[in-house]
Amino acid sequence: MQKQDSQYSPLFGEEEDNFRQKQPTVCRPVASFFHLFFRTSAIVVYLLCDLFSGRFIACMVTIILLLSCDFWTVKNVSGRLLVGLRWWNQVDEDGKSRWMFESRKADGGNTVLSAESQIFWLGLTVCPLFWVVFLFSTLFSLNLKWLAVVIMGLVLQWANLYGYVRCKLGGKSNLRNIATSYIGTQIFKQAMKETSTS
Repeated sequence: MQKQDSQYSPLFGEEEDNFRQKQPTVCRPVASFFHLFFRTSAIVVYLLCDLFSGRFIACMVTIILLLSCDFWTVKNVSGRLLVGLRWWNQVDEDGKSRWMFESRKADGGNTVLSAESQIFWLGLTVCPLFWVVFLFSTLFSLNLKWLAVVIMGLVLQWANLYGYVRCKLGGKSNLRNIATSYIGTQIFKQAMKETSTS
């Protein structure tokens, strides 16, 4: 079993500064389209596959191909273009696995549009929830032939979500500590609100 370390490299895009001056914000509709296309297509094919085709293998292969295209597109293209984040796993010469999380520097030439950022995060967070629902429906209906497909969808979509949340929060941040701190802050605010109204 390989030991894993997280490393945060906060500034990618520095190499771009040497080649071009600051440019105005660019709308990227193609990246936004494909960010949502593959993930929604996989969900739609999963939902409608039994209605239009009785061939399980063809449906399964189609869904897995769509999920794979989605994983690659989100990880390698739309994350960098739409929100300025990227992550990957790097294996050192000694076999040590290291996770890398980067974000584009704030004063870089290509800034992030608010609408594109919202599209990115909405697609990244909502679609994995569908796969969670599919997992429970597959288990409860005992339709176990779809279990492998649902698990594949769940793993690929949650892997991207996890990677980008780590990029957004910082690679060395412990997600459990951040969640605990957030919940504690919310409880404190609620308690203070109730105290002030009494």
